[in-house]
Amino acid sequence: MPATWPPRTVIRKSSGLRTLESALYRSGLGPVAGVDEVGRGACAGPLVVAACVLGPNRLESLAALDDSKKLNERERERLFPLIRRYALAYHVVFIPSAEVDRRGVHVANIEGMRRAVAGLSVRPGYVLSDGFRVPGLPMPSLPVVGGDAAAACIAAASVLAKVSRDRLMVEMEAEHPGYGFAEHKGYSTPAHSAALAELGPCSEHRYSFINVRRLVAVDGQLGTEMGAYLVPDVDLEGEPEQQSQFG
Repeated sequence: MPATWPPRTVIRKSSGLRTLESALYRSGLGPVAGVDEVGRGACAGPLVVAACVLGPNRLESLAALDDSKKLNERERERLFPLIRRYALAYHVVFIPSAEVDRRGVHVANIEGMRRAVAGLSVRPGYVLSDGFRVPGLPMPSLPVVGGDAAAACIAAASVLAKVSRDRLMVEMEAEHPGYGFAEHKGYSTPAHSAALAELGPCSEHRYSFINVRRLVAVDGQLGTEMGAYLVPDVDLEGEPEQQSQFG
């Protein structure tokens, strides 16, 4: 008997951010999960990864969904509880700085995406990831370049990760005063660099990032225990968007 192919899927551009998800749902590949990370380029604080499953129907309450970096803080905070209320499932993973140092930022990022998907209470039939291929998932997946601006489920995951991380960084400011974590959220701004030069790094900084490691090496604080975990030459200056975007 000849093999049968599923019916051809028509991509409807009018669906906006729901285009990819709508096509996958029509092909019987749902539920569709989106996964995204925040904090990849920060030199302090955790890497935060979120996975989110939205239903097949467009919700007016989430009509303003977009890439979290394009939304202001007030709009992200407004959407955050709505996403948690209307999502079929979501899961947020926090990867501390020490693990980022030990694994390397990219490996930690991919592992975080796996953990976020595995933590969903609804098993997805398909996963859309923002930018990076995620090997090892037990279901088909597709990396989407600029995914948080192209798929609603990725945008929802982006908002969940961004708001969760921002809130944690505000709390971290009270534990480690003087660095300005509540303002720059651990990214390498001039104010953060000045605080680092004055105070030196704290336990929340990523010692594998070259701007932190340079200061530690100058001060002679780098012990053998920490040195064993470092991944060589994770250069913040090598990724321009990390310097300018808080996401």
